[in-house]
Order: sequence, then C-alpha cells, then structure tokens
Amino acid sequence: MKTNCESCSMPIESGPYCGYCVDSEGKLQPFEDRFAKMVDWQLKRNPKAGRAQAEKETLAFMAKLPAWKENAELRRRLSL
Repeated sequence: MKTNCESCSMPIESGPYCGYCVDSEGKLQPFEDRFAKMVDWQLKRNPKAGRAQAEKETLAFMAKLPAWKENAELRRRLSL
C-alpha cells in the first residue's frame, strides 16, 4: 500500500518517512535540516521566488504535515 511521507509528503511504500527525511539510523532528521533541504528544493522549482518567499511557502507546507505540525521551532517561525 502506498502512502505519503509524514515529513515531506513524497509517495512511499511503507513506514512514516521517506529515505530523504531520515538519517542513517532511520530516524527523522531534525527540523532545521529538513527545512533547509525543502527550501532548497522550492528554490530549484521556482528560482524567481527568492529565498524569503521559498521559506514562507515551505513553513506553510510543513505546518500541514504530521511530522511537523506540532514542532515548536516551526510554530515559532510561523509566529514571527
């Protein structure tokens, strides 16, 4: 059964997270690491948006995902 990664929403076969979102031990990478990589991905998709816009969009996207919706750092950044 296919499902989606709880950290980035990428389609996966099993487990809560995809291979991009976990460390070598299979644990979810820290918020800062995932956020930086997801912002970089946004910038590759839409380089004209600029870093500030990519960060804003990434925070909004991550806030909807199970792995991050209760994350204290994400909430702090959204409230700035």
